[in-house]
Amino acid sequence: MAVPAAADPTRMARGPQQRLVVIGNGMATARVLETLSARAPGRYRITVFGAEPQARYNRILLSSLLAGEVAPAALTLASAADDPQRGITVIAGDPVVQIDRERRQVVSRAGVVAGYDRLLIATGSVPVRLPIPGNTLGGVVTFRSFADVDAMLARVAPGRPAVVIGGGLLGVEAAEGLRRRGMAVTLVHRAAGLLNQQLDAAAAALLAETLRGRGLQLRLSQETAALLGEGGQVRAVQLASGEILAADLVVMAVGVRPDIALAREAGLQCDRGIVVDDTLQTDDPRIQAVGECVQHRGVTFGLVAPVWEQARVCAEHLAGVGGDVFRAPETATRLKVSGIEVYSAGLFDGDTNCENLVLRAPRRGIYRRLVLRDARVVGAVLFGDTSDGSWYHQLMADNRDISDVRQRLLFGRAYCDVEA
Repeated sequence: MAVPAAADPTRMARGPQQRLVVIGNGMATARVLETLSARAPGRYRITVFGAEPQARYNRILLSSLLAGEVAPAALTLASAADDPQRGITVIAGDPVVQIDRERRQVVSRAGVVAGYDRLLIATGSVPVRLPIPGNTLGGVVTFRSFADVDAMLARVAPGRPAVVIGGGLLGVEAAEGLRRRGMAVTLVHRAAGLLNQQLDAAAAALLAETLRGRGLQLRLSQETAALLGEGGQVRAVQLASGEILAADLVVMAVGVRPDIALAREAGLQCDRGIVVDDTLQTDDPRIQAVGECVQHRGVTFGLVAPVWEQARVCAEHLAGVGGDVFRAPETATRLKVSGIEVYSAGLFDGDTNCENLVLRAPRRGIYRRLVLRDARVVGAVLFGDTSDGSWYHQLMADNRDISDVRQRLLFGRAYCDVEA
């Protein structure tokens, strides 16, 4: 079954229209199509295959959806690029299962065949499940998709026990979301501090204190040994210490890995991710890749800022107007938990060549740590008041010499005569 051709009244007169197939219908795809639509309308007849049945949506808001702060419709990524008149066919709920590079075509699970002149792979990442006994029991879910949130909400019952494994960003957000839904939640984390990839020990301790004050139970420096079940359903979590935690629901939020299976089967160069060059091109000149599935200069990506930049560079090269190359921007992290402000950027723990500026205001619940090297800000951790986070981030990006405002820097932009 071949994919149908789409109408395209905006087709440009500069030559035969090319066929662009996109594998993946997530946030990276949305940004590529938006940019491509603006830069080269009508250059391609585009077919997009998505594994999930939903319209393209914003994964960043899944935590807010779980917590009941937004409705599902708020996650939809509406785009002018999706106007049917622009020649885009979206096939949702039907993932591509084969890339035939010799014939230059892809085949979907339902048997749809689509030929391409250019192919874009944006398969994202897949959540990791701990390789422990009981990890496939009913009620054990990951936190990556609409379906995962639906599975959690189906188990929500006020007062019933839930365990979240993993104290990173998603784990903390999942735990707080379930608590807000009324469940009795225990968060298990193998490290001594929460968000240990983003926070120093002082900020992590403040976060733990705040979460405990809200009613979350924490088990830090604890490994999960097994999940215990009855009748095929999870009933408890056994820790390596021997402690057993009751659980009607277990959420594994222990990380993700690039989804490279399809690319690897097609013979594309892969390492931890699909290997791409500075233009997001794979080792096949007709195939590019963007998003969490890629590996660029040895690095994989899980935050939005670098993915947006990848999408822009990729789209401009697809449009035939690009001279830019991808360079991963300095990234920053914000925790999406209502009422808790946490911000981290750069070298949050510094090194032996750095100095630290620290502000503590315990009564106000405020902590700031700025990491300096050679009179430049190279890292920042903010807790309780993150209003200056973007400004500190810009100082880092600009490599700005802050010598003249060093004594006032901790108090924020309003106290400094430095423009960003």
